[in-house]
Amino acid sequence: FFIDKLPGNWVHVGLIHLILPNAKIIDARRHPMATGFSCFKQLFARGHHYSYDLTELGLYIRDYIRLMDHFDSVLPGIVHRMNYEALIDHPEAELRQWLAVCGLAFQQSCLRFHDNPRPISTASSEQVRRPIFRDHIDNWQKFLSNLAPLAVALDQVENRGHEEIP
Repeated sequence: FFIDKLPGNWVHVGLIHLILPNAKIIDARRHPMATGFSCFKQLFARGHHYSYDLTELGLYIRDYIRLMDHFDSVLPGIVHRMNYEALIDHPEAELRQWLAVCGLAFQQSCLRFHDNPRPISTASSEQVRRPIFRDHIDNWQKFLSNLAPLAVALDQVENRGHEEIP
């Protein structure tokens, strides 16, 4: 299995499906404002220049949601959508669902990912060393007044499964 969780992978879903028709594509979706805030505060090692401007970032997220909606309509079932907040609230149930999509069996070690000593070189390396936590899930709300350009850019997107953006 190959897992790539870079923020820009959504652009390649159509190509991935064409060249790897048996690939399992999972869209782990978070509230758009939480996604935007998370990307904006992260200094990515390479690329992702859109993430350094709130308006551009909001338009990027909006395009992502629209393209995923498009794939849902033209290739139903190709993209398996998972809700990040549901994963935080019900990790075992959500992990079982993700694994089932991939044809894998659940193992208790899946819930103890933070005990794995393997090297981690992603932006989330610090988080991966902790059990699943809820601390930062709504952190973006504390900065809402500073995130106005992001909220305005996202205002035109449907947020199925998420509360409306203020």
